[in-house]
Amino acid sequence: MDMFAALQAFVAVVDEGGFAPAARRAGQATSSFTRHVDALEAALGTRLLTRTTRQVSLTEAGEAYYPRARAILDTLAEANRTVREGPGAARGLLRVSLPVSFARLHVTPILPAFMAAHPDITLDVVVTDTPLDLATQRIDVAVRLGALDSSSLVARRLAPQRRLVCASPAYLAAHGTPQVPQDLADHACLTFAFADGERRWRLTRDGQHEWVRVSGPLRANHADTIRETALAGAGLVLLPTWLVGEDVAQGRLRPVLAEWHGDIARPGAPPPGDPGIHALYLADRRGMSKVRLLVDFLAESFGTPPYWERCLPG
Repeated sequence: MDMFAALQAFVAVVDEGGFAPAARRAGQATSSFTRHVDALEAALGTRLLTRTTRQVSLTEAGEAYYPRARAILDTLAEANRTVREGPGAARGLLRVSLPVSFARLHVTPILPAFMAAHPDITLDVVVTDTPLDLATQRIDVAVRLGALDSSSLVARRLAPQRRLVCASPAYLAAHGTPQVPQDLADHACLTFAFADGERRWRLTRDGQHEWVRVSGPLRANHADTIRETALAGAGLVLLPTWLVGEDVAQGRLRPVLAEWHGDIARPGAPPPGDPGIHALYLADRRGMSKVRLLVDFLAESFGTPPYWERCLPG
């Protein structure tokens, strides 16, 4: 059995959703793909795919095997690219994952400058708030917000992520300004909706933590919705400075409890380790010049401190 051909066939069938479309894309006979996958399953002694007349799906063994097979093929492809391009080359496809609102405000506007500086790099940008598996989705660089989970990914910190409690001047004029964290419980607070249970606002100052159970007229799973509602005067929000920094600088929102640092967490959870903005990539992308160029470009464009915080309190 040709193991490499078998792995290629298996991964292609999964990616394309069937033997026939995988074979058409490769310009080969469907029977060839069937033989390769049959041989792979025979060698492993287990079924990787469940096949019906209408669809092909992964078995439990296939679910475990697919990401590893994909990683092997991607690693080999990257090794081939590295040799072909040479150590200093910066060309070819660069696949990037970005959070929706952060991309709109802080990455999309500067991408034309990056493309002009590096015309031999082609960007493939995936904009989503869902954390993607970098190996299976073939992502070269992912920008992630907030504290990182422990993983084997390489992380480069691009900027801090700081949250502010703020509200519109109209809301504060009508309802008063909170003076201590527990005052928030008596105000209309616009909050994130989490599927995995209640979370509270946690305010920290000089190592002291205050947990506040907040409530209000709106819960949403999208930061822009919460921000727009706050701008309309509907309540207080706890949002990152990269999202509300310009609103605060222009007076559309006003910080309250500015000496406190806020975050959102489950009751009793420890403070986040590093609530920053990071670029993540697989270890085998570490030596890719196009990855380094993009990560350096983002860090330099954001600045230290990041430009969205330079006119803010604290």
